[in-house]
Amino acid sequence: MKTTAAEILREYGPFSGVDAVHGVTFDGQHVWFASGDRLNALDPAGGQVARSIDVPAHAGTAFDGRHLFQIAEDRILKIDPESGQVLASIPAPGQGGDSGMAWAEGSLWVGQHRGRKIHQVDPETGTILRTIESDRVVTGVTWVDGALWHGTWEGEDSDVRRIDPETGAVLAAIEMPAGMGVSGLEADGGDRFFCGGGKSGRVRAIRRPAGSSGTGGR
Repeated sequence: MKTTAAEILREYGPFSGVDAVHGVTFDGQHVWFASGDRLNALDPAGGQVARSIDVPAHAGTAFDGRHLFQIAEDRILKIDPESGQVLASIPAPGQGGDSGMAWAEGSLWVGQHRGRKIHQVDPETGTILRTIESDRVVTGVTWVDGALWHGTWEGEDSDVRRIDPETGAVLAAIEMPAGMGVSGLEADGGDRFFCGGGKSGRVRAIRRPAGSSGTGGR
């Protein structure tokens, strides 16, 4: 396993009225982050929150190219990002124990925090299609260039791991500085990961290592 130290490219926040950052996703223009009672659209260039949607937002967030998906306790909400309307909901696989979430291959990929799992979930029904085991607490989840990554956070230790989507084996890890945890995770499709910073109320951009593509996935 190749391990590197995280290169912090930029730090956003803290933001007014935000006590903690949970799920994080990217729609190509804005970084959306969940903060308990709303979803916030952050302009990553200017560093300001452009707008917010009032919706329960307790854990992972994902974007499928048209809609936002948000874990709200034991449900996953499908949201129109323009109107903020909740269009549908499905059961969350962990029934309240879920953490990160990503969209890839027509499925939602949902991290189960203390269950140390990532579930591939049918976005229409909530059916679990398969499960990947992890050896650490799972926080944020993202796919980029065919590679599956997830965040971990235990005590003062936190990293971003690339894992084999078939076996769960850890292939690479980016270690965060002490005291900087990863609560949510999303790749921008380029060389950055956006990381939720939990109770720090911040979002951080870190560099994705070169040559870290995989097979399958998004």
